[in-house]
Amino acid sequence: MRGDSTPVWFMRQAGRSLPEYRDLRVGTEMLDACLNPEMASEITLQPVRRHGVDAAIFFSDIVVPMKLAGVDVSIVPGRGPVLGNPVRTAQDVRDLPTLDEAALAPISEAVALTVAALGDTPLIGFAGAPFTLAAYLVEGGPSKDHLAARTLMHSDPDAWAELMQWTATITGAFLRAQILAGASAAQLFDSWAGALSLADYTSKVAPASALALSRVHGLTYGGDEAGGGAGAAGTRAVGTESAAPGAHGDTATTNPTRTVPIVHFGVGTGELLKAMHDVGADVVGVDYRIPLDEASRRLGGTVTLQGNIDPALLAAPWPVLEAHVLDVLARGKSAPAHVLNLGHGVPPETDPAVLTRLVEFVHAQN
Repeated sequence: MRGDSTPVWFMRQAGRSLPEYRDLRVGTEMLDACLNPEMASEITLQPVRRHGVDAAIFFSDIVVPMKLAGVDVSIVPGRGPVLGNPVRTAQDVRDLPTLDEAALAPISEAVALTVAALGDTPLIGFAGAPFTLAAYLVEGGPSKDHLAARTLMHSDPDAWAELMQWTATITGAFLRAQILAGASAAQLFDSWAGALSLADYTSKVAPASALALSRVHGLTYGGDEAGGGAGAAGTRAVGTESAAPGAHGDTATTNPTRTVPIVHFGVGTGELLKAMHDVGADVVGVDYRIPLDEASRRLGGTVTLQGNIDPALLAAPWPVLEAHVLDVLARGKSAPAHVLNLGHGVPPETDPAVLTRLVEFVHAQN
């Protein structure tokens, strides 16, 4: 079902492109900001106030559940997540700490504060996919080719399976905590899955992503979990009225309260789209490398899509960006429903006025 206008929000809309964010973050480390409920909530709200987007995305980082489990991880400015002790052997995997889900309390508090302030605007929960977390753990930080992670996958498949079980468990708990605290949709973000072949993704990664997403299957907008009450949830979800059938049952079309819709996004994953949908997603996020009509074709024309403005064009002259956005909107009509987004995150140097103008432009299209 399509509304009067295409809904729009942006990955990384909360963050470095906003001067109010930079002012608020002065003197506060990234992970400390993520674990301060009041600060995380305020950062989440900033782009909604400024841009008028149709959804908020919870401000956090994919390594937060690793940090809360007790892993030595920090975010180094200009580099990204860095591990104090990379996980390279079976013993390293066995030594990984167990996440006490009580440690997720700051996350639940931040979500609850945000939902209360958002009113009718939905909040999307956010978590990193198991493979991306595993890649950081094995590589010890960012990597161009994730060679060490892909080597471990094949050289010690038992250790790899145990590692993926661990990452799926902590990231699934992280995402679930956000939904139970009030988020009305969920996004699993797989930054590095594009480094994998389809065969490796399907056999070595997809089962863990399915396990992570299983932690939010059955949770509903109205706050009830299938089989028992589970806490509050948001009032509506953006762009998901026609969530793909069969992803996790038909409850989204037969029950008065519908299951929380799940978005699955990866970078460079044009060859993996169907497999990413099959792990239990309702909406597939598409990066800027593949046109939306081609993505829809690969998904059988039955799956709601999210995407896929090229972030590089945010700095182009407005007529160039406008033409690109119109093309994305036109190609998005090949899917049963479409949420306009970027094909990756907002670059930190983006002029916020461009994003505001872009939202207004999209809302004006019928």
